[in-house]
Amino acid sequence: MSKNADNNQCQIPKRKVVFFATGNINKFNEARSILGQYDIAVGMLRLKGDEIQSENLKEIAETSVKNAYQRCRLPIFVEDAGLFIEGLGGFPGPYAAYVYKTVHNCGILKLMENAADRRAEFQSVIAYCDDQTPCEPVCFEGEVKGEITLAERKEQGKSGFGFDPIFQPAGSQETFAEMTIAEKNGYSHRAMAIRKFAEWYKKQ
Repeated sequence: MSKNADNNQCQIPKRKVVFFATGNINKFNEARSILGQYDIAVGMLRLKGDEIQSENLKEIAETSVKNAYQRCRLPIFVEDAGLFIEGLGGFPGPYAAYVYKTVHNCGILKLMENAADRRAEFQSVIAYCDDQTPCEPVCFEGEVKGEITLAERKEQGKSGFGFDPIFQPAGSQETFAEMTIAEKNGYSHRAMAIRKFAEWYKKQ
């Protein structure tokens, strides 16, 4: 191989790499779809971390990512999300994952049978940690307003999971569960937070 060829190879920029600590393949696929647009490679790490009980999504995410980083020592991020329903006083909020596991969508719809106010908001926090930020994670937030539908609406083969079949974002006639990953990423709280992270990470 010529010397010039060697020099050209040395000039090829290294692709940015990051790891996503999650056990949710749906979240991972959504993140990978966005990060790929920024030429950022992402790996999935199924780390069972200690999640604190808190009303603050950012505090939960920061604690989780610090614990995850201590276990793997890799550039890593976590995502924590909450569903805040106006007619239920902000419930389930940061406890959305637990509430979904226990009462599912039908439980939320049951609680809202007589609710006139169906406004809701999904919030997401991405917290990132590496050897430069082991004690002070960098956080990025996203949110989307919408409403809780009267019944579950989903489409076979689309990307919906969790509360997606009962959440219709403002400006759309479809629930998250009736959208493809690309369509959902045009609206979602998670996509917004991941894009903010990706734009920052590319500059590091």
